[in-house]
Amino acid sequence: MIYKSMKECILDLEKHGHLVRVHEEVDPDLEMAEIHRRVYQAGGPAILYERVKGSPFPAVSNLFGTMDRARFIFRSTLEKVMQFMQIPANPMAVVKRPWKYTGLPLTAIKALPKKVHKGPVLDCETSISRLPRVKCWPDDGGPFIMLPQVYTEDPMQPGIMHSNLGMYRVQMAGNQYNKDKEIGLHYQIQRDIGLHHARALQKGEPLKVSIFVGGPPGHTLAAIMPLPEQMPEAAFAGLLAGRRFRYTYRNGYAISTDADFCITGTVVPGKTKPEGPFGDHMGYYSLQHEFPYLNVENVYHRKDAVWPFTVVGRPPQEDTVFGTLIHEITKPVVPTSIPGVEAIHAVDVAGVHPLLLAVGREQYVPYVPREPRQILTLANAILGFGQCSLAKYLFIAALEDHPDLDVNDVQAFFTHVLERVDWRRDLHFQTRTTIDTLDYSGTGFNRGSKLVVAAAGEPRRTLARTLDYRLKLPDGFNRPALAMPGVVVINAPARPDAETGEKDALFLADYMEKAGYPDDIALVVITEDSEFAARHMNNFLWVTFTRSNPSHDVYGVGSFTDHKHWGCKGPLIIDARLKPHHAPPLLESPEISRRVNRLGAKGGSLHGII
Repeated sequence: MIYKSMKECILDLEKHGHLVRVHEEVDPDLEMAEIHRRVYQAGGPAILYERVKGSPFPAVSNLFGTMDRARFIFRSTLEKVMQFMQIPANPMAVVKRPWKYTGLPLTAIKALPKKVHKGPVLDCETSISRLPRVKCWPDDGGPFIMLPQVYTEDPMQPGIMHSNLGMYRVQMAGNQYNKDKEIGLHYQIQRDIGLHHARALQKGEPLKVSIFVGGPPGHTLAAIMPLPEQMPEAAFAGLLAGRRFRYTYRNGYAISTDADFCITGTVVPGKTKPEGPFGDHMGYYSLQHEFPYLNVENVYHRKDAVWPFTVVGRPPQEDTVFGTLIHEITKPVVPTSIPGVEAIHAVDVAGVHPLLLAVGREQYVPYVPREPRQILTLANAILGFGQCSLAKYLFIAALEDHPDLDVNDVQAFFTHVLERVDWRRDLHFQTRTTIDTLDYSGTGFNRGSKLVVAAAGEPRRTLARTLDYRLKLPDGFNRPALAMPGVVVINAPARPDAETGEKDALFLADYMEKAGYPDDIALVVITEDSEFAARHMNNFLWVTFTRSNPSHDVYGVGSFTDHKHWGCKGPLIIDARLKPHHAPPLLESPEISRRVNRLGAKGGSLHGII
């Protein structure tokens, strides 16, 4: 099915049993987000909110809430897009099996944006305050646009073929924004819009911005695709939608004519306003900071406009499906983008950027016992590759040790690495560098450290699979629990500052060295709730990698420094406790949860779903 609009997609989902209508009036202030979370967690359908308090527009969410539904939405185009992506990875496949690629020229035509004179999005106009103003978490700074397609063009090379279409959060109200006249524009480091903004500043002129909301669902996914620089997202949007991206210009602004809504405005050079807080995909609030803002000029919409949104928070959430789909589409491209790298996985449940897993070839010196050499070179290449540069922990393994090792099977991957890693040799730090804007474990805004763990060769240890012996621990440390083979989580004193945190960890390391430690324990994680961290793999990954900064929170039993190389003889220790400088985790409102319960009661629109 090729959708020309969001409404066509909604009706198609409803026809096939993939959508539920909420007939009751719902409040965009926290209530709609709570409904979304509850339905998503239940594996439920897409949700059409027919009556949104304070807005004349209906809204829809959870469109991509399951992989099955995402594949259903793109059932007419996904296979062709994946074939298209395979060509750079294996061009000889076209020569050897041309019959498999007979439709590709027609697919490629869809990548050419089509300029038109008018379109349905220009039929009507409204204001920011009449849009569904969805606020997701109690301490958010205001309502946000959650699925925006933010369009800019290169001021030095105008035109759609030098454009960027990205998903950067947009704060609709609150803080110091003038009602209906200003909205916040938050974009993080390593984003293409930053280049366009810098060039506009260089020219001393405002940056023209268009924000599209809705339209064919392929446009939404295209806005978050990691694409090569030579391919604008508008071109990929046409491929994925199965229909050329239609656009026009109005008052000098690019307009996606198939969108449901389009907001236009300018970023004024040199001006910022506080943006946030915002409950983000790492499971914590990103705090209030100065960011550019948009002077709003127009808000256009279709006659049958529907407002799509999502809700982010501690993963997994709906954006987890986005990530899985992107991995699926881009998987063939990785070996050609970084020769020698076979697979990369940004682990969603660990907040994406905090933890990256990779497999690479180790062939520099094939005639001696294998140890990390080439994969260290590959690790540096990965950390210089697009948004992978924001990774905080990178674990990389040698393909030759296990040709079938799957980076998506996180526990099996960790088991493989921890069996082989030599903590004396295989730890490689970058101590003063950039990390994800949303990561507050570091030393400042966008500032922190990185750790590469590279493992190659024969297994060095057999990992503990039970804790059937008493682990000797000092006073203040208790309740050890096995999170996975060879990994122990231990309770430690809560909320340490930098000085006491280091003192605690060094005290534990010294005690374990003197008391002796089991050879089958490779990694120790200290936290304030070991039972929670060890209860589920997702909990362990989230706690360990979102709450630690490698340069400050990694210790080891029998640690040493040898010519500026740091290592340890015994288990590695990661301090994953919440610290005073960390952002607070996200908590739902009990009152809102009770209000949403009524929809799941008998007679409610969501009865039998939540």
